[in-house]
Amino acid sequence: MHQLLVLVGNLGGDPKKRMAGETPVTNFSMATSKTYNNRDGEKITETTWFKVAVWGKMADACAKYLKKGNKVYVEGELTPDKSNGNPKVFETKDGGHGASYEVKANVVRFLSSKSESDKSTENDEDEVEETDENSW
Repeated sequence: MHQLLVLVGNLGGDPKKRMAGETPVTNFSMATSKTYNNRDGEKITETTWFKVAVWGKMADACAKYLKKGNKVYVEGELTPDKSNGNPKVFETKDGGHGASYEVKANVVRFLSSKSESDKSTENDEDEVEETDENSW
């Protein structure tokens, strides 16, 4: 069995790169949104946030070219909480509860055009694929 998660959304902040041993890892948050009209005709927008981890060469490219607000396409898999197999649950600042959807990215495509980004790229749509399955 295999899972594949496909997301298209916008970065919620600038990516943060770190090293895990000798392997680069870049993390960023991204939001996906769905808009629809309810029974009363009122426009409703639902936003879901994801924490994305990118490893290896792809991590370097994401750290170099992406910034807050950029639109990205991500293919990957959900990383569940090891203790229960579900999203990670946490308590919010106001005492409520939230869930963290964490994703290990296998493919990241940069969808924002050059004019939408302060940092230029060679192509309007770059794709980097991770080939080393063991780098996670």
